[in-house]
Amino acid sequence: MIVLAIDTAGTGCFAAVYDSTADKVLASAGADIGRGHAEQLLAFVDQALAESGKALSDIDRIAVTIGPGSFTGIRVGVAAARGFALALGVPSVGVSVLAALAKSAGEKHPGRPVLAAMDAKRDELYCQIFEAAGTPRTEAQIVELDDAPRMFAGFEGVICGSATRHLTDAPLPDVAEVDAADIGVVARLGAAADPSRGRPSPLYLRGPDVRPQAGFAVARA
Repeated sequence: MIVLAIDTAGTGCFAAVYDSTADKVLASAGADIGRGHAEQLLAFVDQALAESGKALSDIDRIAVTIGPGSFTGIRVGVAAARGFALALGVPSVGVSVLAALAKSAGEKHPGRPVLAAMDAKRDELYCQIFEAAGTPRTEAQIVELDDAPRMFAGFEGVICGSATRHLTDAPLPDVAEVDAADIGVVARLGAAADPSRGRPSPLYLRGPDVRPQAGFAVARA
């Protein structure tokens, strides 16, 4: 199976073409662009396809990161994945950033459960625990920063992600303390996902930061 993987959930914008039979990323493209995912994603997809020697017609599945992360980036990626899937007549699947982070950490420390923890800003963390086999032990959740050390005090396993420093005084040196998902890991998780669960949907965990400006509300008749 040939998978087109897309990640726009954070500041990075990445695409990769993955051959699940060979378990090999044929090509990837992208960069940490900060903003402008909608303007640059298709160019990175074209680059990954060209370097892999594949065409869109060769794609059997679309995988996309669904969050948590940037509201705008997530919307761009999910919309693109759904559009590609509809146009090609292939399934699309969502991959959570927390699952991708946990998968990367688990591959470095096999046989141990993983707590993926992302800094959600505003004194909150996005957290989820995964078993050693990669299956979720808990649901993805948003946790108050002050509550997190007590909530996860008894956790015995690997901690990864940008919020690692809030949960342990002894982070593992070879485990990333950033929230950038490895596009190759996203592709592999996408290949293993069950497409019967439906189209990918954003995993926001909280509402948008945008609020109406006071004084500009229009009175209802």
